Amino acid sequence: MPRLREIPRDEVVDEKILFFYDRLFGPDKDPAVDHGTVHGTPGDWWTVFAQSPDVFRHAVKGFALYRDATLDPHLRELGQSRAGYARGSQFVFSQHCKQMRSLGIAEEKIAAVPHWQIADCFSVLERAVLAYTDGLVYDGGRVPDQVVDVLRAHLTDPEVLELTYITCLYDMHATICRALRLEFDDRPELVTEVEIPEGVQARDLSSDLSGD
Repeated sequence: MPRLREIPRDEVVDEKILFFYDRLFGPDKDPAVDHGTVHGTPGDWWTVFAQSPDVFRHAVKGFALYRDATLDPHLRELGQSRAGYARGSQFVFSQHCKQMRSLGIAEEKIAAVPHWQIADCFSVLERAVLAYTDGLVYDGGRVPDQVVDVLRAHLTDPEVLELTYITCLYDMHATICRALRLEFDDRPELVTEVEIPEGVQARDLSSDLSGD
């Protein structure tokens, strides 16, 4: 379950939040109790973000901004899905794989997003978008000039800015979903200590590993 409390319908006073509760869950459901959106997701992103109407409204405006961008939506979704994968958010990656499919992007390309570096199904521009995304997410914005040169050879400066902003926006959403365990990112930590089998005694391994 999410790490923050979900806001039930009867506590919501903001009309924008109620609009999305009705639209995504139906007017007769309390989404904080009866989970499940019309899109098949748990929906707790919405009920947790309802903690702050200001944050909720700002986030929704961000969705509207990227959908109205002049950037080719194929490139936009390529960056968003890779950002989700790179940040380790199953929710962001999964949702934008579905969005790529709805745009008619080839299944071969969708399947290759995790290993784009060795896939030959992407164009030069698409590879630059994926490399740029990795520079934004993995390297914190350290992007080689050669990658930006390819982007600027195919895109206008406003389009490069849109790509940058939208990709970073979804890097943020992926991070939030993981931190608060929202939607498909409600998963336990995978990296934990493995217990010593019963009957085995723990000891200092440094001497064994040193070869002495």
